[in-house]
Amino acid sequence: MMEGKTAVWLGDASMLQDPRISRRALLKASALGFGSLALTGIIASQSTALTPGPSLGARGGGTHHRARAKNVIFCFMDGGVSHVDSFDPKPELDRRDNQLYADSQNPTARGNRRWLRSPWAFRQRGRSGLPISDLFPHIATCADDIAVIRSMKADLPLHSTGVLFLHTGVNNAGRPSLGSWCSYGLGTENRNLPSFVVLSFGVVPCGGLENFSSGFLPANHAATLFHAEGVPIDNIRPPAGVRGQGEMLELLREQNAEFARATGVESRIRNYELAYRMQSLVPDVLDLSRESQATQRLYGIDSNIPSKRLYGIQCLRARRLVESGVRFVEITCPPGASNGTWDQHGDLKRGHEKNAMDTDQAIAGLIKDLKSRGLLDETLIVWAGEFGRTPHSAGRDGRDHHPEGFSIWLAGGGVKGGTVYGATDDFGMHATDPVVTMHDLHASILHLLGVDHERLTFRFGGRDFRLTDVHGRVVDEILA
Repeated sequence: MMEGKTAVWLGDASMLQDPRISRRALLKASALGFGSLALTGIIASQSTALTPGPSLGARGGGTHHRARAKNVIFCFMDGGVSHVDSFDPKPELDRRDNQLYADSQNPTARGNRRWLRSPWAFRQRGRSGLPISDLFPHIATCADDIAVIRSMKADLPLHSTGVLFLHTGVNNAGRPSLGSWCSYGLGTENRNLPSFVVLSFGVVPCGGLENFSSGFLPANHAATLFHAEGVPIDNIRPPAGVRGQGEMLELLREQNAEFARATGVESRIRNYELAYRMQSLVPDVLDLSRESQATQRLYGIDSNIPSKRLYGIQCLRARRLVESGVRFVEITCPPGASNGTWDQHGDLKRGHEKNAMDTDQAIAGLIKDLKSRGLLDETLIVWAGEFGRTPHSAGRDGRDHHPEGFSIWLAGGGVKGGTVYGATDDFGMHATDPVVTMHDLHASILHLLGVDHERLTFRFGGRDFRLTDVHGRVVDEILA
């Protein structure tokens, strides 16, 4: 009667063999059948906090191995943060500053170019002595909690393909997002909230909303976008005077049952049902008035700079969402310098300082807040952009796109804090062995969630697809 459920039959046994009996008649004749189904559902929901996705639930009943993290918060640094100005110090750039550089094979970095030193000083931070520049003074106080990967490498020096590659593992549109794969594989811990949420400032990144799409996965694994201010989700509240939504959904479910099985629109029905359940819960989860003034100050929400205040709100919302059972939360960049991105081909110092001021305190506050609540060990924070920036410039205050070597970092969720993995050459030009690819990053994130990236697959178009395609290795060296 219900997939994965057991119902108790209390009606006439002869009806079970009568092919003329419809499902509706069968349920009506079962007397306490609805109560039994409801009781079974309640017992099932109380017996486990995890609703596994079909790939893991049907092929093993849970994660592939012991999970180190339950949730992911992805701080997306749109546009490409300069690695040689943040987490990868290059003394050779100081020595060669303003000297001619002419050996570029990067089509966006040709011409009369010169080496450009960092305008920010690097210092050893924390007990680990992790080098972090003065660009991020607040994150620097969390040095012992983060693992920096300096040898990241992407494919192309283009925002549209780079952002898609970071989010989906391919350079073109149409594939599921990392958050969608996590939702599909692991399901949700709270059936009344989406498993994949994007906290949006209304700026669509290069590559478009495909970055948050479920691709060929069922549509209920796509991201739900929450607005930075105002009503968090469009059209979630019913118009004034509308009543009986529950009855309307039940009628919709009955009318579409056969059609759904034939066409695969069950995901759309599930999305409507989820929206109905979210009406009361989402405002409660995102109500920051329940947070102390000290907590709000920790995130910088008391700032008189709108973009900094809004980013602080989103980071605090991210903590509340994972605390409430949301599997994957992405925080996008707030409007600011260069339309909120780190893409400073010119005016590097002003632009990077503006974006760092907006995001630095809130991200550090997120790490500290999770840690104080005992949640950092089970929450993986990923800080990454699509590529880095060139160590040389056509002017004296700007850098161009640079996928050949750059830095990202992770914290919490089974990561070994206070560590550096990989390197770039003396100038920050090229990632040196061991090179870490986007597929390696994705494989490592899934591994920390208890998922084998080679076994998380979805059959589409006649073959099995996975997030990491035929690539990817887990970066064991950054695991605690």
